[in-house]
Amino acid sequence: MNTSTGNTRTGDTRTGNTRTGTGRLVSGTIWNALGRGLPLILALALTPLLLQLMGIERWGLFTLALALVGVMGVLDLGVGPALTRALSERMDTATTEEQAALVRAGLWVLGLVGMLGALSLWLAVPVLVHRVLNVPPALQAEAVLAMRILACAIPLVVINAALWGVLAAYQRFAAANLVTVPVNLMYYVGPLLVLLVWPSLVGVMLALVACRLANTISYIWLARRDVPGFWRGWPRLALARPLLRIGGWITAAALMGQGLLYADRFIIGAQLTLTDVAYYATSLDLIIRMWILPVAVAQALLPAMAGSFAAQPEATTALLRRGGLIILLLVFGPCAVLAGAAHEVLWLWLGRGFADGGAVVLSVLAVGILFSCLAYAPNALIEAVGRPDMTARFVLLQALVFLPLAALAVWWGGIVAAACVWALRVGVDALGKLWIAARVYPAARDVAQGLVAPMLAAGLALAALALLPGWWWKAAALAVGGAALCLLCWRALGAAERAALRRPREWRAMLRA
Repeated sequence: MNTSTGNTRTGDTRTGNTRTGTGRLVSGTIWNALGRGLPLILALALTPLLLQLMGIERWGLFTLALALVGVMGVLDLGVGPALTRALSERMDTATTEEQAALVRAGLWVLGLVGMLGALSLWLAVPVLVHRVLNVPPALQAEAVLAMRILACAIPLVVINAALWGVLAAYQRFAAANLVTVPVNLMYYVGPLLVLLVWPSLVGVMLALVACRLANTISYIWLARRDVPGFWRGWPRLALARPLLRIGGWITAAALMGQGLLYADRFIIGAQLTLTDVAYYATSLDLIIRMWILPVAVAQALLPAMAGSFAAQPEATTALLRRGGLIILLLVFGPCAVLAGAAHEVLWLWLGRGFADGGAVVLSVLAVGILFSCLAYAPNALIEAVGRPDMTARFVLLQALVFLPLAALAVWWGGIVAAACVWALRVGVDALGKLWIAARVYPAARDVAQGLVAPMLAAGLALAALALLPGWWWKAAALAVGGAALCLLCWRALGAAERAALRRPREWRAMLRA
């Protein structure tokens, strides 16, 4: 980077090797996991209280409203990861002003699109409440107002995604999560406090919007350090075109992915009852909390891969291998608990009624979530090399196959059959993304193939835990499956990595890299 001009960024002296080092990956993963894990723990603890204060029908409606905002969140147009990729590639060549202009253009576009999305949902809410969902008449007026209030959070959601992309590009995971944790904690404490004095979904939604606004302000305050002046001046919208080109494919994949994720509960709500929605959606919402772990890894992988794939293929493929293995080892234990003791977990968390209604669903979803988590590692590589179009086409194929299958499953076998279809789909998704990663980045072919065996071994062990009847059989399956997973993960490592793990001094040096 040319440092002779005052327009260049001189405060960041990290080299490519530092950005792709194991220490940077581990540090980023830990901070990202803490930023999402601490609020998750609080959410799990407060869910029984929220359920008690809302009642099961309001709770079912609450989960559907959050699902709608989750789907509308794809209006970030993929600009967040596209900014991460673009800034990571240009960090050593672009001036501070050029980087600020790029960020400014992306944020303006997202602000306009977010407002259009909020307006669209605002207008569509009455149709959803009165004609699509089986909302009891006594709740319809409250549901319309509450969901319209939550629609106002959509511009904040998409802008936050872009600002996080900026912070991720500079690998500011510690600072970003330190300001995010208090806001995310209030995302669950706020609604509880409101319900104590105002038992209505309207107050709950107002609290959620306030939390989103606080998050936006904190991200802007942080981003100004790395990209000073990005909030000043008029945007050069032409700079957003490459972001939108890459981000458009990311958005298409995310939109279809969100649709596939939330389609089941809407299919169940249309064919069955809100009680069935509550049983299924609560189990699914619990299980996808596991995503905090692979998301933490993937957010650390993307900027490192984007900055290294062109010139450092060995470092990039090592990131894929380490990221995939870290994900498997992190999620296997929690998945094993949920697959083998689903009834006990739900009984302790929400009571016997929820346990009887949702335990089988939870055990099936626990098997599938492991595959869904692993898919984040190859997906990060696909985005880093600029080929999210491949992911979008693959997700479209999944939608064409699995949405009709899910509707048929709900009609034939209820919520348990829907869970089985979901688990099958995410298994196909993980294998497919490993294949796509190897195709778009041939240097990763051996690494992608090496991740298949430990993934399948872990999946088989979880399936055994879900199906076997007695605790002794479950313990045996866990012991055998865990040992097989560890052995296969060891074999998947590179020779240098195995040597480093045998010698603690080299291991510590590798983590400091």
